[in-house]
Amino acid sequence: MFLLCVVFLPLLTGGCDKAESPTVKQPPVAIVSGDECHVCGMTISRFPGPKGEAYVRGATKPFKFCSTRDLFSWFLQPENKVSATSIYVQDMGATDWAHPGDSTFIDARSAWYVANQSLQGAMGPTLASFASKADAEKFIKKNGGQLLRFQDVTLELVATLHEDNGPRQHTNH
Repeated sequence: MFLLCVVFLPLLTGGCDKAESPTVKQPPVAIVSGDECHVCGMTISRFPGPKGEAYVRGATKPFKFCSTRDLFSWFLQPENKVSATSIYVQDMGATDWAHPGDSTFIDARSAWYVANQSLQGAMGPTLASFASKADAEKFIKKNGGQLLRFQDVTLELVATLHEDNGPRQHTNH
């Protein structure tokens, strides 16, 4: 019996003392016709404003979001914060607001955001996302808003984006 324990114990505990392997960062993918928002179910490709994508641990395909507002509504839920590995938003300093390009996805955690600005996204008010602070500040001069970093975005902020922040318009910037 002792011999069986000596032989099988390492098999049963193998890996228990090993640290979890780091998650490989997965790349953003193109938004294609027919893709639906993970939160609201709307078709993504036909709407203006920045979109988002997020991978969760173990997934091979990202969840896609029709707006940064829906991305943050999903991400800021406690269970999603711990399971999300790679998160992306579109750089609105490098693309057209009305028709954002797939080649402009950037890491959401390093992006700059503008809240309470005057342009509409797929679900109405949204957070404009930028790779550079200078582009975000230029956007604010034209469209108003408040400059934020990823960690500054809260559920409370996302919930208040629907409040009237001045006239809304669908324009290119």
